[in-house]
Amino acid sequence: MGFAELMVLAVGLSMDAFAVAACRGLAMKKFDAKNALVTAFFFGGFQALMPLLGWLLGRQFEKYITGVDHWIAFALLGFIGGKMIFEFFKPESCPADGAEKINFKELTALAFATSIDALAAGITFAFLDISVSRAVTLIGITTFLLSFIAAAAARKFGGRLGRKAELAGGAALILIGLKILLGDLGFLPF
Repeated sequence: MGFAELMVLAVGLSMDAFAVAACRGLAMKKFDAKNALVTAFFFGGFQALMPLLGWLLGRQFEKYITGVDHWIAFALLGFIGGKMIFEFFKPESCPADGAEKINFKELTALAFATSIDALAAGITFAFLDISVSRAVTLIGITTFLLSFIAAAAARKFGGRLGRKAELAGGAALILIGLKILLGDLGFLPF
């Protein structure tokens, strides 16, 4: 997996955190840089940790499923992307009530919930030619930056981008899964 694909994956995985960070930004009466930085740190940290845990889990089973690894990667990324697209069409909700104060318990729960997809994506890393340290670093930094931007910009743009970004992220994950599948089946030259 090249840098461009890895970047698309990182952005796609960060879209749930982006949307929730935008909700937190909307809940602030005025922009609070400390709150936005702590939110971004939690989301970025969990998004980096979960694929690493997924990779460690996937390595345990790698020798048993190497013949179908491309199907597993396709199914997991397709499921994650499909879930994100499905969430886009659900009635809008913003799980960030009371974002004015930093509630570490709530923030941990939100960061964990938005990074479950990254755990599943990390499992696919065990079957792909990928630098795990580079992948988790890029995913964590991308999520940190996008979460901070979302929290900061939410007041100005009204959170309109958050839901559309979730739709685009879901589509990107499905396309990456499809590329992995078609590439390993020999239908794509790259």
